[in-house]
Amino acid sequence: MSESLPVPVGLSTRLVAVMAVCCALAVSTIYYQQPLLPQMAASFGLAPTQAGLIATLTQLGYAAGLLLVVPLADCRQPRQLALLSIAANAVALIACAAAPNFTLLCASSFVVGVTAITAQIIIPALSGLATPAERGRVVGTLLSGLSAGLLLSRTIGGWLGAHSDWRAVFILASLMDLVLLVIVARRFPTLTSRSPISYGTLLRSLGLLVRKERVLRCSAMIGFLIFAAYSALWATLAALLVQPPYRFDSATIGMFGLIALLGIVASPRIGGVADRLGASTMVLASTIAVAVSFAFVAAGGQSLGWLMVGMILLDFGNRAALVANQTRLFNLRPEARSRLNTVFMAAYFLGGAGGAALGNYGVHRAGWAGLATVGALLALGATAINALSPREAITTVARLKRP
Repeated sequence: MSESLPVPVGLSTRLVAVMAVCCALAVSTIYYQQPLLPQMAASFGLAPTQAGLIATLTQLGYAAGLLLVVPLADCRQPRQLALLSIAANAVALIACAAAPNFTLLCASSFVVGVTAITAQIIIPALSGLATPAERGRVVGTLLSGLSAGLLLSRTIGGWLGAHSDWRAVFILASLMDLVLLVIVARRFPTLTSRSPISYGTLLRSLGLLVRKERVLRCSAMIGFLIFAAYSALWATLAALLVQPPYRFDSATIGMFGLIALLGIVASPRIGGVADRLGASTMVLASTIAVAVSFAFVAAGGQSLGWLMVGMILLDFGNRAALVANQTRLFNLRPEARSRLNTVFMAAYFLGGAGGAALGNYGVHRAGWAGLATVGALLALGATAINALSPREAITTVARLKRP
């Protein structure tokens, strides 16, 4: 059966900006917790590092949502799918706030991750409406919103945690979901041309895409490793900073999220550079930046200045790799953008879950040095995979065959 695909007509700057705000609000719900993990562990009589399980399960839930929910946007109305996901996320956040024990908190955190995937519905949908010449800029702007969500959630979560109970943070996050619900209902474009694919066929096609698209395989592996390195730091930072010599409270730890501000401003420009220079060059630079960043992180136990330099490099490296990889994936198959994004982002956030676990292991074994070793090895692995990626992927022309 033939498909009718949305014709790229360009997007207004205002609409892209509004949807970037939606991406920020959507993704923030899985990051409010990170500066609060020691406080959450203490409320259940656990050690700070044990709360790392919450971060790991949330990332795993996000990966599950990407695999099981986001592909539906290729055959269902993305706007309706986004609204259902937001409503379910709000309920899951209330369940976290009301959790009477650590086990139920972990279970609720997993569901928060599963339902926090609205940004991953918005990004491929809008990229399909963008012209090829502006696609990198549009993706970069939407990812700026995504990054702003990370920044604001960590900063606000840390500040509120220091001035109230951690449960209040989850209640606030649920209220923010209501704001997101209104914005998406009013502004998210309705896309009427969807592929008539059954859910089972849709899920099976993910494996076919992985098998047929070498660019997808390489990008997914790189995304897995780079975000694992990124998450290794952020999932363990609070546990390290509450210890000597710093002994920071959750509000101070949350302020470290402001370091990402420079990268957020730069994301649209990163997308433009990826359009001009090609993804392979951008990814190479980003993986090297991430590897070098952990040399500075290793010194973070003695120097706050070196830690901040390392975090800035890490943020830029992660951001550049994400923008470059997604831009080239969205040029592969117009009729399967949501599924391509599903495979890539599922690998990306599985990397986040694995990185959180590996980071906790490294910190448990050797503190700052253990964390730095884990992060650097992950980044070097991504550099090696990028070297094996097909160079022709830089200028890949959209292919219209079905998986």
